[in-house]
Amino acid sequence: MAKATWNGVTLADSSQTEIVEGNHYFPLESVKREYLKQSENHSVCPWKGTASYYSVVVDGQENRDAAWFYPQPKEAAKQIRDYVAFWKGVEVTP
Repeated sequence: MAKATWNGVTLADSSQTEIVEGNHYFPLESVKREYLKQSENHSVCPWKGTASYYSVVVDGQENRDAAWFYPQPKEAAKQIRDYVAFWKGVEVTP
């Protein structure tokens, strides 16, 4: 079971993650969305599409753009639709 934690709080855990380019993508239903705040930032991957970001907020501390997702991934990455990945100090353990 993979788990994502930051500042001592579990943000997501699931045995059904998708691993893409070494990152665990967690199914949206396994993510504790109360810790996520929509960001205005976006980035583009040539084969996955346009990524959107969330900032992670725990106990008043914010980790800007520490989670990302592909709301409309390209065909090659369709398996990560409705999945969220983490970085920027969020610890992901398999």
